[in-house]
Amino acid sequence: MTSSKNLNDAQPGKLVRNLSLFEATMFGISYVIGTGVFLKPTSVLSASGSTFTALMVWVLAGIISLCSALTIAELAAYIPKLGGLYTYLTEIYGEIVGFMYGWVTILVAGPGGSAASAIAFSTFASYFIEMNHWQMKLLSFALVLLFGFIQILSTKGVTRLQVLGTVGKLAPVFAIVIFGLFRGGIPGAINMDLIGDPSKVGISAALIGALWAYDGWVATCTLGEELVDSEKNLPKAIVMALAFVILVYAAFNFVIFRTIDAKDILATDTSAGVLVAEQLFGGKGAMLVSLGVLISSAFTMNAQMMTNERYILPMARRGQLPASKLLSIIHPKFNTPISCIILQMCLTSSFLFVGNFEILTGIEMFVVWTFFTLAVFGVFILRKNTEKQEGLYRTPLFPIVPIIGIAGGGYLVISTLFTNFTLSIVGIGVGLVGLPVFFYFKKKNQD
Repeated sequence: MTSSKNLNDAQPGKLVRNLSLFEATMFGISYVIGTGVFLKPTSVLSASGSTFTALMVWVLAGIISLCSALTIAELAAYIPKLGGLYTYLTEIYGEIVGFMYGWVTILVAGPGGSAASAIAFSTFASYFIEMNHWQMKLLSFALVLLFGFIQILSTKGVTRLQVLGTVGKLAPVFAIVIFGLFRGGIPGAINMDLIGDPSKVGISAALIGALWAYDGWVATCTLGEELVDSEKNLPKAIVMALAFVILVYAAFNFVIFRTIDAKDILATDTSAGVLVAEQLFGGKGAMLVSLGVLISSAFTMNAQMMTNERYILPMARRGQLPASKLLSIIHPKFNTPISCIILQMCLTSSFLFVGNFEILTGIEMFVVWTFFTLAVFGVFILRKNTEKQEGLYRTPLFPIVPIIGIAGGGYLVISTLFTNFTLSIVGIGVGLVGLPVFFYFKKKNQD
């Protein structure tokens, strides 16, 4: 493993280690279960060609994500430090690889994703309160400011709020699942009958859509410095959160496909989540889903902002960013990374008024999964260079589990490269643009 200075040795202040296993698990669940659970079933179904295939795609995407998570959980156990994937890549592959991941995440994936969630919040808020385009933008901006200031005041407080938000976002999903399982459906709705346009059927596109809905489980890794007994609890939180999400997604899509005719799902612009809710609860169903998406998008945005701040901080501690000394400051009273939070608020706000989120999603999927796949492969390097420590988590069914994670991640990366070549190249370009910054600050820190 690449030797590196312990991040905790160089920091001007420490984050408080007071988050519980339950809070970290709920954080992971709240990050992953966002708007995708309501909005992605239709696109996955369209690309799958049948309800049975679509359901299997959701399960397959979950298995790929779980195998990756089971593997990266070992990195979390042996490198339980601030920065999550950024730190794992840095310590296993060296500073350049870690920096490129952190650079793209900080500048594009992080603020772009949180801005998209904020826009989703205001979009569904307009279901309850009529707003024009700029009023929706201002509401999104207000949401960013609100959660940013809460994060400044207390990390413990904001994670407890996140727990409540997770319960709130799961309530509509559970209501749909429970009522859908025990009410009459369409006999034989889940089958292999081909539906939709055959020319649009592509398992790769379906898998990408489903994996996008699972995206974000690795965010839990960024809590390494703040989680109690993180060597043991961090792997548990990662795996438990993702396993729970897989069950939720599978059950939710099962209920959709047994309740609504697949042709009706594809024949309307209304999301499958709204259709099934209206079928089960009547006219109030759309309001139920809109409320669920409203809560989901708000608390997903909060988790996204928290995660990106915890990529900025370790990079600043290593002196890899402009104003690194300022960004390394921990508030003496609130014990929060105040400068990182303010920077993240500014970056997210800038994306609210500019940016194409479809383009950002394409760039993010390619770049992030490229580094995810590298991180999963990193467990082989970790085991080669690190002695086994009794009591620490180890990847089960090694090497089968990491190989499945690598194969799934590699397939996604290659498919994205061929289907979205331009966006993939843009993603690579954004990473390469950061290299002069890396070498500039590396030389500056050595002088």
